[in-house]
Amino acid sequence: MSFIIDPERKTPLYRQIIRHFEEGIRSGEYPVGQSLPSMNVLAAETGISKETVKKSYNLMCRSGLIVPKQGKGFYVNDRGAREKVSVLILFDRINAYKQVTLDAFAEALGGKAEITILLHNQNLDLLEYYLDRNLDRYDYYLVTPHFPLDAQTQQRAALLLRRIPNRKLIMLDHWMQNVPGNYPAIYQDFDNDAASVLEKHFDDLRGYERLHVITLRSSLYGERICRSIDSFCQRTEYPVEFLSEVPKEIQTGTVYFLLNSQLDSGLAALARSIRENHLEIGSDVGIISYNEDPLNELVLGGLTTMSTDFHAMGLLAAEMILGQKSLKVHCDFRLIRRLTF
Repeated sequence: MSFIIDPERKTPLYRQIIRHFEEGIRSGEYPVGQSLPSMNVLAAETGISKETVKKSYNLMCRSGLIVPKQGKGFYVNDRGAREKVSVLILFDRINAYKQVTLDAFAEALGGKAEITILLHNQNLDLLEYYLDRNLDRYDYYLVTPHFPLDAQTQQRAALLLRRIPNRKLIMLDHWMQNVPGNYPAIYQDFDNDAASVLEKHFDDLRGYERLHVITLRSSLYGERICRSIDSFCQRTEYPVEFLSEVPKEIQTGTVYFLLNSQLDSGLAALARSIRENHLEIGSDVGIISYNEDPLNELVLGGLTTMSTDFHAMGLLAAEMILGQKSLKVHCDFRLIRRLTF
């Protein structure tokens, strides 16, 4: 497999060397146990400085792609013989339900993985910074690709994620379909999940006279979810109103669907307004909140949620690594009914 190194490309030379060997190992050109050219030979053949070649070899050793043998050189490593795989998790943020996913993921992998967690906070500059410094250091990159939904941001996010080789990338919680390739994705369907659950539980919903959907600023996908709910309500002729804040006047016979993180000021404000209007939650007024976490059994005597299965999401991500699978899986989404609805 001949080397094709282009000094004019934006990709640094040491990464071009690593990519050459990754592709050669994947294609079988460099089988397990195959020796690599010495650093001096490779530097002479390519015209690249020995320091650059040394950097690429050191990074490949660190990731376990190759192994050094004293006095003999470098050899393609047996992936199956390695004790652990390295995983870089790039979450947008940590919260209670992402912790459920993380715990399930780590438990399923057991002692077979070394896990590092970084938070990109939905900031593409920060994601780019992390990729610049870690792109060749890990076996897998587990990313929650939650970023602002404007076209420019989404395009840049896709370009950044395409820097991660397909065989190393796992998308979690959201599938950015504008990133092509045969990589795993375990995702929610923000355009259809909520409406599908309402349709499944329509008999329960009709126990109330109307639906009010409250979308606060912290709901990244609120507009998309609202469109699907509006379509469902128009089709079923069920009364619905969309709000951008918690109303002070609460209407009896209404179920309120809160589209942001449940344990925050939005839920507190809604519960306070209901109490001030001398109404009972679960009988006079219903509450459904978005996303499940372990505390919901205790909140308001038992908070009804509409949520993906975050525990299953972590297990499925681990299964992709352990089984070396590249599947796109829509994670189960359901209503978890408690006393508030």
